Amino acid sequence: MATGKPGFLAELKRRNVWRAAALYVGAVWALAQGVSQLTPALGLPDLAARWFVIAAAIGFPLWIAFAWLYEFTPHGFRRDAEIAADAPIRHSNARKLDFAIIAVMAIAIVLLASGYFIHRKAPAVAITAKSIAVLPFENLSSDKQNDYFVSGMQDLILTKLADVGSLKVISRTSTMQYKSRPENLKQVGEQLGVATILEGSVQKAGNEVLINVQLIDTRTDSHIWAESYTRTLDNIFGVEGEVAGKIATALNAKLSPAQSAALAAIPTTNRAAYDAFLRGEYQFNKGFIDNDMAVWKAALPLYRQAMAADPKFALALAQLSITESILFYRNLGSEDAVHLSAQSRADAERALALQPDLPEAQLALGYYDYYGRHDYAGALTAFAAALKLKPNDADALSAQGYVQRRMGQFDAAIASLTRAVALDPRNFVVTRELGMTYMMVGRYREAEPWLARALALQPDSTAAKDQYATAIFGGAGDIPRALSAVQGDDPEMKSMRAWLLSLQRKFPEAIALIRSIPDTPDNFDPGASKAGTLAQYFWVAGDTARARELYAEALPLDRAALPHLHGPGLAGAWINVGMDLVGTGQTAEGLAAIAKAQVIVATLPDVIMRTPIEASTAQAYAMAARADLAVPLLAKLLATRGTGLDFAPVALWLLPGLDPIRNDPGFKALQQQYAKYKPAVTYDNPPASSSGAMSSSNPSPPKPSP
Repeated sequence: MATGKPGFLAELKRRNVWRAAALYVGAVWALAQGVSQLTPALGLPDLAARWFVIAAAIGFPLWIAFAWLYEFTPHGFRRDAEIAADAPIRHSNARKLDFAIIAVMAIAIVLLASGYFIHRKAPAVAITAKSIAVLPFENLSSDKQNDYFVSGMQDLILTKLADVGSLKVISRTSTMQYKSRPENLKQVGEQLGVATILEGSVQKAGNEVLINVQLIDTRTDSHIWAESYTRTLDNIFGVEGEVAGKIATALNAKLSPAQSAALAAIPTTNRAAYDAFLRGEYQFNKGFIDNDMAVWKAALPLYRQAMAADPKFALALAQLSITESILFYRNLGSEDAVHLSAQSRADAERALALQPDLPEAQLALGYYDYYGRHDYAGALTAFAAALKLKPNDADALSAQGYVQRRMGQFDAAIASLTRAVALDPRNFVVTRELGMTYMMVGRYREAEPWLARALALQPDSTAAKDQYATAIFGGAGDIPRALSAVQGDDPEMKSMRAWLLSLQRKFPEAIALIRSIPDTPDNFDPGASKAGTLAQYFWVAGDTARARELYAEALPLDRAALPHLHGPGLAGAWINVGMDLVGTGQTAEGLAAIAKAQVIVATLPDVIMRTPIEASTAQAYAMAARADLAVPLLAKLLATRGTGLDFAPVALWLLPGLDPIRNDPGFKALQQQYAKYKPAVTYDNPPASSSGAMSSSNPSPPKPSP
């Protein structure tokens, strides 16, 4: 019986057009996800993935036409008409296309999963109607020395706006990263999570000042309100309150009587005091940008000049106290530090006496209690009082969060820091600290996106890369992915890679990296010598002879640092001395040195300070083959909330420093207790001749958290 020509749908099937279409769609889906995930890393515009999909859609008909007209053969592409309908090559191509479709779909699914589980973004910044960011004001003065004055005007207006409790006001730390008049206000609004932006300019000539401000809706790029203010330096006082009041009215923000009074309050009417204060504020804020102690220190005499000109200038006194506390915390020389701590308390109390309802005065008192004497309960009371007066103060919220976690209130700390990030979304430090707080409580996967956001804000930060890698390691023990996060020639990156390589038992590579790091105080802290660090790596690698030589070299160096250290630094140095002694065969003396570290640890006021020392202590005990001392300390670390940043459960299977006690029944029982954290990949133990420990810390320990 004669048969007719096959129908159109059958012909599509015979020519493998359906398969070609499925392959194209699957490949486009996989590639679109890849482009979307690589967009931030490559600095591509946010619309890159959309443009790719549009281009792919345009190319789809061309691909279908090609599949209809041509067939692939071992001799290259041939027109369909040149190949018999029942040729074996058609069946072979169909099978190849089936395998290709399965492959691209698998790749697409993997990319989808990685995008969700690995590269998850931190929660998007919500945009509320009553929200505003004050961008840096433009200096229209011919004299650029007036930058301090222009910056001060912006800062004073922003501070006044923050007094309005119903407004979400973005902190200066985030807004100062933008230009005065950015081209894409909608994008800025989305990044900061605000519906409105205040732009401004200041022109100062002699005694005359012209201030122009305009309020813009970021969603429509339309002007809501604009005004100009002409003042002299003798009657400029209070202009910031006028501007803030009109903005609050334009945004329909409700003002309580106390808030109205706060807007109308004038901090000083003394021209000299006002000018010195603005100059001090400029130095103070610049200190955060440059992270420079000298810049912060330069703010002190300026605030004091302001107080000398107007002894009742409470705001200047509060800011002076805050600066003194910061400098004390960052150890501005031992004598200066002690003096600054005492002066900070006196200045904060004077500011409160002058103006009891001043939020900055409460903030100053809180910083003294926190930094000056570790009185966390007192600090928390002061920060709560500051937030009662100014509920949306990002500085007070972040400070409250730091104190809450030192008190063991980690859930409350996460809530406080999350609110602080919402008000200061481009603040690298607070974003990173939020990620670190999640790590402290063992929520490593939730920490990753916040640390990734911190890296996006400051891509060159070695500390953020280090912490991001730590989160990856802590979450699943994924060492290869952690290694990919700490590439580069910076000594801190080399140090972290060496530690990760040692977890894979790749000791020669780890030792080579440590050897390549210059032996300077910037790279190896006092009490943690390069010789001692190398000794630890040789010890766990099984080369005990070379390790002993290096421990003997390190011992006098680490001992020499002891008189110059205090607190956690001194405790860490005693542990290193203890390891040096154990490594040179003086086990009893080494245990005595470690005991001295434990005495210091007992005096430390919080778990954040104690944990890294205790983690190193446990491994020092393991080095001495004292499972009876190491295992209870490890059990305590794992059972104590807040220790996850310095000791993750996966470390029980991966740290080579614990190898000497792995066969201990107590240690095996501890592993069994935390069996759900066992990583998918573990690594072979070193040779039987190897015994010893390696500190979980890097050779240059990370700086303390706030």
